[in-house]
Amino acid sequence: MALASLQCCPLLSSPASVSRRRQASVTVRAPALQRTPGGPTRTRLLLLQRCFCSQYAGKQSPPRSPQQLERLFSNLNQATLKHEPGSVTSSIFLVAGTTVGAGILAIPAVTQEAGFLASAVTCILCWIYMVVTGLLVAEVNVNTMCELGSGGVSLVSMAMRTLGALGVRTASFSYLFIHYALLVAYVARSSEIMTNSLGIPLWESATLFSLAFGGLCYFGSQRVIGAVNGFLVISILASFTTLVVVACGNLQWSSLLEANYAAAPQSIPIIALSFVYQNVVPVLCTNLEGDLSKVRKAIVVGTAIPLALFLIWDAVILGTIPGLAESGTIIDPLEQLRSSNGTVGPIVEAFSFLAIGTSYIGFVLGLSDFIADLLKLPSGQNKPLPYLVTLVPPLVLSLLDPEIFFKALDFAGTYGVLVLFGVFPAAMSWSERYSDDLEAPVPPIVPGGKFTLSFVMGGALLIIFSEIFKDIMQLQGLH
Repeated sequence: MALASLQCCPLLSSPASVSRRRQASVTVRAPALQRTPGGPTRTRLLLLQRCFCSQYAGKQSPPRSPQQLERLFSNLNQATLKHEPGSVTSSIFLVAGTTVGAGILAIPAVTQEAGFLASAVTCILCWIYMVVTGLLVAEVNVNTMCELGSGGVSLVSMAMRTLGALGVRTASFSYLFIHYALLVAYVARSSEIMTNSLGIPLWESATLFSLAFGGLCYFGSQRVIGAVNGFLVISILASFTTLVVVACGNLQWSSLLEANYAAAPQSIPIIALSFVYQNVVPVLCTNLEGDLSKVRKAIVVGTAIPLALFLIWDAVILGTIPGLAESGTIIDPLEQLRSSNGTVGPIVEAFSFLAIGTSYIGFVLGLSDFIADLLKLPSGQNKPLPYLVTLVPPLVLSLLDPEIFFKALDFAGTYGVLVLFGVFPAAMSWSERYSDDLEAPVPPIVPGGKFTLSFVMGGALLIIFSEIFKDIMQLQGLH
């Protein structure tokens, strides 16, 4: 799809005024990716008090502007005042790492009844849907940055601008619920892996994991976090490749043609939960300086990597253990594969830990930035409070009773994810595009107008209400 880029034209002024603005520049709160406590503080300096946004085609370019920029602002090192643009490669790794979580291991279990062919179609459709919602989030985020004249705009500011106070409360609750539930699951699973490998108590494993990865998010610079995340993603690919090679020795190609499309819809909530990355889209928009062409590339490529992994993994598991679709009983294919092949167990543990680590980084960055905006903390300052609020509750809750929160994950996939990252992006974009009270300086980057937005909202609501109906029927069956 052809997407319009964003260009911003600086308002030029005398060198004296530029010098004064350098001394009293507008600082924008940077996400955790760009904060480096203990070293040279990286803040975002807006040397431009305002910018005019227009379509990159050049039809409405502001006159007499000697320089046309695709970005809204520049990320500068406060010490050197050198331009430090965000890396598209690091952004791709951030999206891919956030998306590839431990949920990939659960996909064969929820798709076994549908069979590989039907589940592959479902995965591809869910990927397209989640890419569209991510692009809608990016569109609203950049428009909000243009209107507010600041970067680091989180979902709270976006919802307040487009949906009002009720939208903020609903979005905040859904956002916090999803993130805390997933972080609890990640800490619980990673601590279990570390305890089995190192032989240390569970609480020590959970604390060590939270301190190591949480400390990286708090103290690490954008470059350091990008490098670590890139290393983890490459390690995931290596362990995944090894896992596939070991597991596919008994692959039966005829099993990949099994399809039960009637059973495919029941796997949508878990697959949608596995494709969650929209929480880091505001971070991407700020790190990439509002350049929507770079944001689009990071989203599409960054989510295409997990899609390929999901399809390959599902094919290997469902093709290695034939007859799952006709068995009539729900089993865990991964456990069955572990019992039949002793080499798979350690590889699965390594892959799970790496996948959890990358997802944990993305969710900590997104949630800490969200909490900082929710608490209205001063811009451009890396305060420890958002990180404490982000890291401590999942650590404590995972040690108390993680089973409760695994049940909450099912609920989060059905209701939280589809509401927050399905209905909300389309609703915010609708309000922004078609409301007389709002301005949208950035041209729409998702085509289709009201039809596309209605389809996005309607699809999410259809799944939500069908799951509500199914849950009600199951409760009546118990009585």
